Amino acid sequence: MAKIFIDGGAGTTGLNIKERLSEMSGIELITLPEELRKDVSARKEAMNSADVVFFCLPDDAAKQADALIENRITAVIDASTVHRVCSGWEYGFPELYGRRERIKNSKRIANPGCHASGFIALTEPLIRNKMIKKRTNLTCFSLTGYTGGGKKMIADYENKKRDVLLSAPRQYGLSQSHKHLPEMSAISGLKGKIAFCPIVGDFPRGMEVTVPLFKKDLRCSEKDIREVFASYYCGDIVKYNENADENGFLSANAYAGKDSMEISVFGNSEEILLVARFDNLGKGACGSAIQNMNILLGKEETNGLIL
Repeated sequence: MAKIFIDGGAGTTGLNIKERLSEMSGIELITLPEELRKDVSARKEAMNSADVVFFCLPDDAAKQADALIENRITAVIDASTVHRVCSGWEYGFPELYGRRERIKNSKRIANPGCHASGFIALTEPLIRNKMIKKRTNLTCFSLTGYTGGGKKMIADYENKKRDVLLSAPRQYGLSQSHKHLPEMSAISGLKGKIAFCPIVGDFPRGMEVTVPLFKKDLRCSEKDIREVFASYYCGDIVKYNENADENGFLSANAYAGKDSMEISVFGNSEEILLVARFDNLGKGACGSAIQNMNILLGKEETNGLIL
């Protein structure tokens, strides 16, 4: 029986993970009474008695929480941004080359950001195989459901008296300093710049990340890209789909409620679109966290996932 503690279980990610774990066999959830939820001593005791701790906390709080763990047994899966490019922390995207074994042997796992998951899945294999020069400047267009914005954004969108502006897609990250950008560069291996265009839409769950490429940016053909993706992404969770086209459209909520990710390629030999579709709370957050926990515990990776 694996003992699991969620630090920050009252937020969107924490609640989703808790709900999933409560339905899984072989899991004992360590819970604190409401009055002790923020008590440092109680949290410290819970963390040091757990096999795996999930941090579902703001960045500064995640740093502080990690300092409370005093043993070498407890493993941490951190859903915050703070440790994703830190030394000593393994990036929790098992489908990337060599990552699965490193996750298995680590005690500190940084769960990927939602936008970053799509961008990295699309670019890392091409950069690793020298199909894109590391110094290339890239654009990333990412359309997400509003649940990725947390409780306040969810409340705003689901308010019957909401602002009419929420009824149309809204671009954000306008200063080009989005918190996912550091991991998008570091984990993909990209040394060039990223022009990032995240957009939140009036739908709860789903995500569609697109990276456009021009022939001048490539050291390969469109066919080569398809072949690399087909060889990289042939598992149960992340899959390459040769026929993702929905009669000339691609819906961003096609994978809402699921923990899988679809990788596809569109365009022609001159202008190519790389597309990743998944759920912002699935493979973009909670599903990824559960997958990483399964690896740490030696369980089947798909255990508890919706595919």
